[in-house]
Amino acid sequence: MFSSIKRCLIGRPLKSNELGEQKLNKKKALAILSSDALSSVAYGPEQILIVLITVSAAALWYSIPIAAGVLILLTALILSYRQIIFAYPHGGGAYVVSKKNLGVNPGLVAGGSLLVDYILTVAVSVSAGTDAITSAFPNLHDLNVVIAVLFVILLTLLNLRGVTESASVLAYPVYLFVLALFILIGVGLFNIVTGEVSPDLHTPVGTPIAGISLFILLRAFASGSSALTGVEAISNAIPNFKDPAPKNAAKTLAAMGILLALLFSGIVYLAYYYGITPRADVTVVSQIAEETFGRNFMYFFIQGTTALILILAANTGYSAFPLLAVNLAKDKFIPRMFTLRGDRLGYSNGIIILGISSIVLIIAFKGHTEQLIPLYAIGVFIPFTLSQTGMTVKWIREKPKGWIPKLIINSTGALISFTVTIMFFLTKFAQVWPVLVFIPVIIYVFHRIRNHYEAVGEQLRITACEPSVPIEGNVMVVPVAGITHVVDNSLNYAKSLSAEQIIAVYVAFERGDEKKFEEKWKEWQPDIRLVTLHSQYRSIIQPLTKFVDTVEHKASESNYRVTVVIPQFIPKKGWHNFLHNQSSLLIRAFLLYRRNVVVTTVPYHLKK
Repeated sequence: MFSSIKRCLIGRPLKSNELGEQKLNKKKALAILSSDALSSVAYGPEQILIVLITVSAAALWYSIPIAAGVLILLTALILSYRQIIFAYPHGGGAYVVSKKNLGVNPGLVAGGSLLVDYILTVAVSVSAGTDAITSAFPNLHDLNVVIAVLFVILLTLLNLRGVTESASVLAYPVYLFVLALFILIGVGLFNIVTGEVSPDLHTPVGTPIAGISLFILLRAFASGSSALTGVEAISNAIPNFKDPAPKNAAKTLAAMGILLALLFSGIVYLAYYYGITPRADVTVVSQIAEETFGRNFMYFFIQGTTALILILAANTGYSAFPLLAVNLAKDKFIPRMFTLRGDRLGYSNGIIILGISSIVLIIAFKGHTEQLIPLYAIGVFIPFTLSQTGMTVKWIREKPKGWIPKLIINSTGALISFTVTIMFFLTKFAQVWPVLVFIPVIIYVFHRIRNHYEAVGEQLRITACEPSVPIEGNVMVVPVAGITHVVDNSLNYAKSLSAEQIIAVYVAFERGDEKKFEEKWKEWQPDIRLVTLHSQYRSIIQPLTKFVDTVEHKASESNYRVTVVIPQFIPKKGWHNFLHNQSSLLIRAFLLYRRNVVVTTVPYHLKK
């Protein structure tokens, strides 16, 4: 039944040699890997206005020069990540760059920050998309969290079906969103040029504003830079591209940068010219669309595609998180399960963990996007800073041909990214302080995991200086709960192994039961030694493990091994297991951690 449900939800398993068919072409990659960056134009300009409105509505003209600054940073990041793509064509992005050029710990800071950032990508994108839906349909506002969680579950299932299948489905909404915004910006600019929009709605650029300061402008710039989250995703996901992967990734990155620049600047300009002020219940894009078209089909088309891309922008996290996790897992900093491909050749464990973590965040923050965005942005600007700095160090160290322009690009990006990071800490400390706790903790956890893997490898490795000690014999201990076919089956198995000695162990709670069982045993199995243990506290585990420890201690003196053979009956139907006390599972769980004790289970399958 479970297998049938699984096939229905994620499709048939794919063969390993079908992996090449799961690679992305440029059109699909642009949709699936750029959706996060492109969708951020729906809330990035709004973040600038939220800061400026604290001074006055007249200060909103500063959004124009601030947007210009964001575009300069975008250009530096696009050019820098283009260089990263060709320098590190196997993916990994900021983590690989930082680790190779700055050291292991900076690499772990970048990698850990990005792992959390991709979880926040899903949470923020889905929350923002839900906000767009409830802006158009206010009656649904109370169901924000429920709607967001359902969308995360849907995206998780879609990604478990495979990269190309999810890309095929998600490409249409992304390109519809781009089309819708270009129509909105085009019609809005046409209305402005033809004089249908009053020039009195906004303050002229250059108007002196009392109360404005460099600190507020930098704060608005840092908030607006949240529109650049997701730019690094393509460099992390190079292995997902069809060959030649680096060239295709670089072209996709350039296309994303151009689209993002056009959409971001267009929305900022329309918001300024229309005199739009941020509101808690209606998004800026919704206000612009309503001013441009009214509440007609085009308004709902724009709101619908905006909601779709905001939700589907989460797919950038689903594409990049598993690949980054693979790089960290290969370096032994996170569990190796992240390197395993699932039935559909995707890294299923990474996809599932990402989905669960995102749902936890959405519920914890109650789907409030504005609370998640600062933490989301700081999580990506720390890796931005480290990756740019790492590339700067690389050019200074290696000095390849034409390295000076590359050095200027990366050092400029590093400086601006560092400034944005500092501004987030200075202006939104109450919201981003968890990063200061998370980074040291995750580095510590990463190192503990790696130390564990190193210790395991050292102990498992066969070396000439550690000769194996041969086992002279075997003592079988068989816990028995009665005289049944299950016990008989296990005793026959123990006899077939030619053990030196077989000991049946019975734990009795009453003295009378102890004597009765000994008498029955002598009649049934007189050749097998029976040991009865009295448990005055009605515990099976404690007296049994104590007995096994005693036998193991004596056996080790003669270099014998103790094997505990656990009888277990298997019901015909799975739900029947809930009707039994599962004593065999408890015994096995306790004995598995005993040194020099082998635990084996002998199943007896019931027919009814």
